[in-house]
Amino acid sequence: MHALTAYIEGVGLLGPGLKDWPDGRAVISGQQPYQPCKTVLPLPALLPAAERRRSGAMVRLTLATGLEAIVAAGLDAASLPSVFSASGGDGENCHAICEMLASADRQISPTRFHNSVHNAAAGYWGIATGAMTPSSVLCGFDASFGAGLLEALVQVVVDHTRCVLLACDTPYPEPLHSARPIPDAFGIALVLAPQHSAQALAQITVGLTDADADRLDDAALENLRIAIPAARGLPLLRGIALRQDQHVVLDYLDHTRLAATIAAC
Repeated sequence: MHALTAYIEGVGLLGPGLKDWPDGRAVISGQQPYQPCKTVLPLPALLPAAERRRSGAMVRLTLATGLEAIVAAGLDAASLPSVFSASGGDGENCHAICEMLASADRQISPTRFHNSVHNAAAGYWGIATGAMTPSSVLCGFDASFGAGLLEALVQVVVDHTRCVLLACDTPYPEPLHSARPIPDAFGIALVLAPQHSAQALAQITVGLTDADADRLDDAALENLRIAIPAARGLPLLRGIALRQDQHVVLDYLDHTRLAATIAAC
């Protein structure tokens, strides 16, 4: 695979003890101690009232992180192609449907059904932002962050256009939690551009490697990185937060990782 190069213009972050990118940047760079606490998902104010009531955790998470990254980049969300990447679907909705199917009354509500499809978050994104641009939705289990990053970078390089990556995961209630123990909701959004601009935070070049993935020095943050697939992107965010030229290796497949060179702008 040829190396892929783009510029990061905006970052969105939301997870346990990381309420947004400015807060997370201070923690990940070591300027502030990490204090774990449950992720609080804001109500999606851009959605109409009916859709707002129906929105699940994954919709709220992607809207929060995606809009943070796009606002930071000074762009219009309606103009950007998007790539949504998650290791699974909306955990709470999946649990509710399983409960219905296991009951005497197996009639699934239309709201539950339309929220169960894999591109539900992308659909709500279009409603909230008015975007009619192409949207890709993928799932790669534990490799989902790496797969989403590669997909977004390919679009930027091949189509020579900006793109927003929205990588997220949400937890499953029991008994599904025992089989897929994601501890909390976590999301990262990146606005990627094909060329340098005044908004550029860093240049990123990504290729493949068989080197071991980078670990985080903070034990609690490292546990978060391991526990939630979307959090595999934390070493990349650390490279951006330090504002220094960095070389990081990100988890991807069992025998293939992503080598990312980050150059501060």
